[in-house]
Amino acid sequence: MTPAPFAAACGEHEPDEQAAGLRVTEIFHSIQGESTLAGLPTVFIRLTGCPLRCRYCDTSYAFSGGERMDIPQILRQVRGYPARYVTVTGGEPLAQPACDDLLSALCDADYRVSLETSGTLDIARVDERVVRVLDLKTPGSGEAARNLWGNLRLLRPTDQVKFVICDRRDYEWARARLRQWRLQDRCELLFSPSHEALEPAALADWILRDGLQVRLQLQLHKQIWGDTPGR
Repeated sequence: MTPAPFAAACGEHEPDEQAAGLRVTEIFHSIQGESTLAGLPTVFIRLTGCPLRCRYCDTSYAFSGGERMDIPQILRQVRGYPARYVTVTGGEPLAQPACDDLLSALCDADYRVSLETSGTLDIARVDERVVRVLDLKTPGSGEAARNLWGNLRLLRPTDQVKFVICDRRDYEWARARLRQWRLQDRCELLFSPSHEALEPAALADWILRDGLQVRLQLQLHKQIWGDTPGR
């Protein structure tokens, strides 16, 4: 049955319609702009719908609409591009139950697969071959109360946790979470300045001053193409 948050965000769908496939906003070939794979040619599958409304969201066009596609259709479109890296993103991709099957199908097809998820939904069910990039919500997002903290116990060394930092308060909150959960011992850590809200130099200075073992990341795709959707 369709989860209530997804239905609220995307409109109601009958259970048999949901089982027929996934609602897809776009599939496109671009340069990976974030994570430890930044700079690599990647195929992005952006699924439709999200139960969150982050203040800095830059993909609100994926909240609704989209095209219903079954997994074989999605795989055929992905195979039309030369990249061997695939990122499943959103919206919130895990809001659609069939996302699990899509991730496994991509792995079975010998793609290197990453999942960009908000961290507010359970990641335990995700195929172990998938790199899970968990976007832990900071206070500046307006959605920090929705974080599912149990996800942090499930992290593997191949996973990544991202913090979008809007201001000094967000930075101090993220720094406290690193220490509380000993995240530096669990996986890769990414600190990203919120686009046009925090100067990258300020965040870099804070990281260096505190000796944090995290990766400062800028959104490479925005430096290349700006806010153009589908890039």
